[in-house]
Amino acid sequence: MRRSKLEMYIDILKVLARKGPLKLTHIMYKANVNCSVLKEYLDFLIAQDLVEEQHAGKKRVVYAITQRGLTVLKHFRELRTVLPIIEEANKSIPPTLY
Repeated sequence: MRRSKLEMYIDILKVLARKGPLKLTHIMYKANVNCSVLKEYLDFLIAQDLVEEQHAGKKRVVYAITQRGLTVLKHFRELRTVLPIIEEANKSIPPTLY
């Protein structure tokens, strides 16, 4: 099953929250996202102040989750606890009705 953009954003945030600042390739493998898509998604997350680019040494660039990113991730986890109830309700409604 294919992941939505939101799910991919959340997966990237989760990886950064768990593993700390990471290089692009490490995020790519841990979040299972190809490089070109990852760059686009990181640009979006940076623009939203959920992720920040940091320089480690002269040339090494790493990405880290911001405090705002941690807050969004926390709220998303809280929302996921409610989703099974919503998903169960939607299963009983024919797809054409919602």
